[in-house]
Amino acid sequence: MKIKLANKGGVVKEVKVGFSWTTFFFGFFPALFRGDLKWALIMFILEAILGSFTLGIGAWITGVVFSFTYNKIYIKELIEKGYTPVSHEDRAILQENDIIAMAG
Repeated sequence: MKIKLANKGGVVKEVKVGFSWTTFFFGFFPALFRGDLKWALIMFILEAILGSFTLGIGAWITGVVFSFTYNKIYIKELIEKGYTPVSHEDRAILQENDIIAMAG
């Protein structure tokens, strides 16, 4: 499922919530293409280090772990940069997935 986040400048980003199939199949490249250089570099370094010691198996395991966590990390960083959910439905999805806290 996808949600939309917007910043005060009017830039809207549509982001998938949940498992990242693109990260599963392509490793650090989705983060790189999104412009998330910090996490692309972190994933690349972990995959390179773990992969070199385990004949590539460590890189695959790293990819699987990040497949479950990367979208959540990316959304949280967008929120820290000032992006907010566009609609009430988007906010509810983020709350259901424990990405943002319930409104008090």
